[in-house]
Amino acid sequence: MSVTYPAGFVAAGVTAGLKPSGRPDLGLLVGDRGTTVAGVFTTNLAAAAPVRLSRRRLAEGAPRMVLVNSGQANAATGERGDEDARAATAATALALGTAPEEVLQCSTGVIGEPVHMLQLLDGMPTLVAALGPAGGGDFALSIMTTDTVDKQVTTEVDGARIGGCAKGVGMIAPDLATMLAFITTDAAVAAEDLRRIALAVVAPRFNAITVDGCTSTNDTVLLFASGAAGRQRVEPGSRRWVALADGIEEAAEMLAQALIADAEGGTHALLIDVEGAASEADARVLAKAVAGSALVKTAAFGGDPNPGRIIQAIGSSGVIVDPGRVDIAIGDVPVVIGGVIPPTYFEGPELADAAKARMRQPQIEILVRVGEGPGRSRSLGCDLSYDYVRINGEYTT
Repeated sequence: MSVTYPAGFVAAGVTAGLKPSGRPDLGLLVGDRGTTVAGVFTTNLAAAAPVRLSRRRLAEGAPRMVLVNSGQANAATGERGDEDARAATAATALALGTAPEEVLQCSTGVIGEPVHMLQLLDGMPTLVAALGPAGGGDFALSIMTTDTVDKQVTTEVDGARIGGCAKGVGMIAPDLATMLAFITTDAAVAAEDLRRIALAVVAPRFNAITVDGCTSTNDTVLLFASGAAGRQRVEPGSRRWVALADGIEEAAEMLAQALIADAEGGTHALLIDVEGAASEADARVLAKAVAGSALVKTAAFGGDPNPGRIIQAIGSSGVIVDPGRVDIAIGDVPVVIGGVIPPTYFEGPELADAAKARMRQPQIEILVRVGEGPGRSRSLGCDLSYDYVRINGEYTT
């Protein structure tokens, strides 16, 4: 049920004909009246029309639902794109008897191609008729593009249910948000407090992942709270606040991991932990630099435990570190000690063979220690394969 696991939400996903594949391509998630929403969006200056529209409506009103189409990103579409976004949300509002300002929109797919509005509008009656508390799975399917599997999560904390779904396998290097992700809860949370949770625990989880170093024009994460659990509002700093934030963070982390596991062409996941940095911010930059390095990613694809690739990524990250204090391990195998690759790595087969074995694991774990500071962070990434090049080389053809 994913996004409809919490009370107070209905959803649907249908095939409207926006994609030539014949797969579901139009989704709608609706919260009860009184639902609050927080959102974080791409920092790409070429943000898509739905991103611009949703930003405004979150800032100016009280939206409680989101319409999502896949197949066309509605980015680089000019004034027509803005008009199409407004028309799509107006049609949704009319069908549900509500105001357009209550409707947010997300689009995903090919950049530059206008949304197939005729198919979208024709599919609206079917979409609205299909709305129901069991529609979360269909909604998760409708937002997919090159994803090979849907990504859904449910959990429960302190009497509140949490659900979520996400899509995205390429053009992933988030900055404030990622791809498309939707998380719901039936706890009662004020809009401004929900935004605090989104910024504190949701955005960092998605910001920690990278597939190809490309920040999308359409990155959006929306966090909804229906209040339908029937309990008092969750107040910042309370025990329930801490439990809810932890539960939402867990859901975001599971969705982020699912995105990496389904990365375009990916054959290995990369888990990069950085410790001992001067600050958490420095550690975050270092971890992302290693996870996003094309040299590290291609080495992971080839099973090549080349410590020099990791040292290069650390040294070029922009973070000031003492190279003589850098220790690196691949799994439990130390490959850099005090900034030096042990001579035995090249002189005998034991150390190199052990590192190669760790590089053949489905999840390659790399630990980087850069000193004795308090800063630590984790980034999730994947390898760079022939299939990634093929998929994106043929994306519009």
